[in-house]
Amino acid sequence: MSRKMTRQVRPIVGLMLASAMFCAGGVAVVAAPAPQAHAVSMSEYQAKVSNHAKLKSQLAGVSSGLADTILQLADLNDNQIPAAVEAAESAQQAAEQAQSLAEATTQRLQAAQQDKANLEEQIKQTGSDYDDAKAAVAQLARESFHGSSTSDVLDFVTDSTTADDFVNKMQSQAAVTRSESNAATDAANELNTSMNRKDRLGAIEQKITQLKEQADQQAASAQQAASEASAKQTALQKLRDEGTVKREKLESQKSQLTTQSAKEAADIVAMKSQIDSWNNQYNNSNNAAVNPNNNQQQSRPNNNTNYNPAPAPAPAPAPTPNNNNSGGASGMNYAVPGNCPAGSGYCYGHNTGNTVGGAAYPSRQCTLWAYLRRSQLSLPVGSYMGNGADWANTARGLGYLVNNTPHVGAAMVFARGQSVGGHWTADWQYGHVAVVERVNADGSVLISEGGTGFATFPAWETISNAGAYQYVHY
Repeated sequence: MSRKMTRQVRPIVGLMLASAMFCAGGVAVVAAPAPQAHAVSMSEYQAKVSNHAKLKSQLAGVSSGLADTILQLADLNDNQIPAAVEAAESAQQAAEQAQSLAEATTQRLQAAQQDKANLEEQIKQTGSDYDDAKAAVAQLARESFHGSSTSDVLDFVTDSTTADDFVNKMQSQAAVTRSESNAATDAANELNTSMNRKDRLGAIEQKITQLKEQADQQAASAQQAASEASAKQTALQKLRDEGTVKREKLESQKSQLTTQSAKEAADIVAMKSQIDSWNNQYNNSNNAAVNPNNNQQQSRPNNNTNYNPAPAPAPAPAPTPNNNNSGGASGMNYAVPGNCPAGSGYCYGHNTGNTVGGAAYPSRQCTLWAYLRRSQLSLPVGSYMGNGADWANTARGLGYLVNNTPHVGAAMVFARGQSVGGHWTADWQYGHVAVVERVNADGSVLISEGGTGFATFPAWETISNAGAYQYVHY
């Protein structure tokens, strides 16, 4: 069973979109807890202020119009959209809970109505049984006392030849009397049961009235909650549409930026916005039609993975690689995108391990995102790379280049229980895997990542101690 990642305050560039991350290699782990509204702490507020101030300083000398576009897009990425995501998710959960409650009450109402119908049928049948019992008693009497002729009766009284004949005759009459008494008693008991059932029927009818009122109220509440959830989702989509417009405007005006710091700031802001747009695209593509099972074993191939995120912005210049790959691969370059067609089983001189596409990876997991993103960048990636922490070793075995140097498009591997800059800890059972989207001038990396603990799929964050991790390249 997986463990929740331990989290402390995270002074990273950009806020996490969820309070916990779960990730399995071939598998989904435990569903993330429901998001809870909480006040912004002083440290979080100070981090936001510091990030905003840093961004403004990077934009020194940029025209006010373009600088405002970058700042507004950054605010959408870091504050407005994450808050709207949380609000929409909370509203959706409230709507689902209200609907579930209404359905449960309706089921109880239906059960009570069925009980009523059953009791009414039993009461009706009890009356028939009572009438039948009275008729049976009358028939017994007729057959016992009036079934013989007058001469037989006289013979019984005057011509009995022995005492035994007399006793037998008397016992027969006693048996008739007992039968009559028993039949009458049974009929009376049935009538009493009928009266008790009528009392129960009255109680059930009263309960039905209460449940009907309760069901109507809960149905109205569920409808109101669904309406509120829809409104929250509409508000979120409006913010995302606004972000798309601003990102496109920024891309069209990037040529106006003259300083390296301003260009980097614009690239980072645009990349974050792009990652959020992939989440929107993923949700609109029927969850990529991948296997949603929550078991650790990768299974059930399904090649109907139709999610194709948009190309990433141009990557930053690559650092000189420090190759320490143990798999024997050599002579590979760091160009992004690469030259592997989607689903390639053999590329860059080695087996990719791609046999069933991304179908073996569960929905929303970090491994599924790493597969999707690497495929979109035409970089080699396998179907059974294992849990997040296993990707480096699996890749080495297949001949991939693996080292500790980050580069755009590389799969960033987090070991089990590995501390990430003191801000959070990778899952102790599964580890984690992400994809590098940008190597920043200060050595930090902007990554995209999946995982059921994140509010969005994919999510993003910036990691400062980039050299502490392994990277799967080609």
